[in-house]
Amino acid sequence: MKSKIALAFDKCKKLKRPALITYTVAGDNTKNNSLKILNKISKYADILELGFPHNTPIADGGQIQGSSHRALKNGLKLKDVFKIVNNFKKTNPKKPLILMGYYNLIYQVGENNFLKNCKIFGVDGLIIVDLPYPENKKFAYKCKKKSINFVQLLSPTTSYERMKKIIRDSHDMIYYISMLSTTGGKLKISPTKIMQKYNKIKRIDPKKNLVIGFGITGKTIKALKNANGLVVGSLLCKNIENSLKMGQNPVTKLDKVVYNLKNKII
Repeated sequence: MKSKIALAFDKCKKLKRPALITYTVAGDNTKNNSLKILNKISKYADILELGFPHNTPIADGGQIQGSSHRALKNGLKLKDVFKIVNNFKKTNPKKPLILMGYYNLIYQVGENNFLKNCKIFGVDGLIIVDLPYPENKKFAYKCKKKSINFVQLLSPTTSYERMKKIIRDSHDMIYYISMLSTTGGKLKISPTKIMQKYNKIKRIDPKKNLVIGFGITGKTIKALKNANGLVVGSLLCKNIENSLKMGQNPVTKLDKVVYNLKNKII
């Protein structure tokens, strides 16, 4: 039986467009608004990534760090993240949702306990930024046994031989980090060069779903639309911050932003 993530990619391929994958931080700017945002943008996003906030997010740029800070300031705990997931899945049972974060939080509660909760509350996949291959093989296997996708990461500096091994052992989605930077950094290389590198990776196994993340904005998304999927996160976190500064409703703001992003790739 195919996973919800695999089915989402199949649907997008039939429509000849990339999957739009959104990233927001759980609890930003409140638990209630975080859930409302997920419900709103799920109309346009094919796959949703939800970050569990961390006080030292090493891979994240200023926008996502700001989102994490706002969530933690409100006292968000891991149990609250699962509650948001559970409430979202009650009304959107078929929409794939991936949790993204750092291994330290999983270590604190225990891998088995964490995965048990993921399964109970409807998490479809996991991206653990600081758990690289091959150190993640045992955990990825545990995920697979629970029918939870473990998303492997590739970067521009990953060797070809290493890429082949990672892709061979991957599940239903692989995340290609488009540039050596924290999230939200301005694209330092052209979308054309990113796609050249992307296509080279795709040739290793064309059947695998390979998505691009880091530095994707409303200006660059169209030029990358031949990818299987595109991840937009920092842009959304930035718009939450801006809407709060201007006294606007972040839920309404993100609804418009994601709607506009979707229209650029269909």
